[in-house]
This record gives sequence, structure tokens and C-alpha cells, in this order.
Amino acid sequence: MSEDKAIWPPIDPISAGLHGRCPRCGEGKLFSGFLTVGKRCYNCGLDYSFADAGDGPAVFVILIIGFVVVGLALWMEVTFSPPLWLHFMLWIPLALVLCLTALRLIKGVLITLQYSRKASEGRLDSSE
Repeated sequence: MSEDKAIWPPIDPISAGLHGRCPRCGEGKLFSGFLTVGKRCYNCGLDYSFADAGDGPAVFVILIIGFVVVGLALWMEVTFSPPLWLHFMLWIPLALVLCLTALRLIKGVLITLQYSRKASEGRLDSSE
């Protein structure tokens, strides 16, 4: 990630990430597709090549949405004891919608936090 030479107003990384906006100016689009990070910000010109969320968003989504959906499915089974086809009709679409929505939101937040905290790969100091 290159150093910024321009002065930009402070942007809340959580808000910018949830809205899918540039982590530097808060106005340009972060995503060029549904989950594809763009090449650069059309507003301030920030190069998004630093953005690498890795598997972090997927792990958070699996853990959070999995906990919610499995908990609701267990509650419904114990309380109402519906047939198996009803479980499939309810929980599979709900899990897909929640996972896809949460994945974009969490990926945006992690990328904007990565920029605001100047996070990068770990490097060994070989100056000794």
C-alpha cells in the first residue's frame, strides 16, 4: 500500500465498508461486481490492489449465520416438529440470502479497516 500524499478527511471505516464505498474518500465504489473489488476509486483514484480480505469474511459469515440458522431450525423442530421438506424450504433459502448479504457487508468492512489501519502482509526485518 503506497503512502497517501494528499490530505483526506477522516472516514469511518465501518460505515464506508457497509455502504461499499472507498476507504479513503468515502464516495467512490469499492466493488465493481457483487463481491469483486474494483481496480481503483473513480473519485479519488485510490488503487485497490492492496485490498485482500482473504478468507476472513467467509469464516465470519459461516460462523454467525450458521449459528443463527441452526439455532432457529432446532427451535422450530422442538417447538412445532414440522416435516423435513418444510425445513428445507425454509432454512436453505434463508441461509443463502443471509450469507450472500452478510458476505458483501463483512468483506467491505474488512477491506476498509485494512486500509484505515494500514494493515499489510507480515514482513521479517532483515536490518540486523
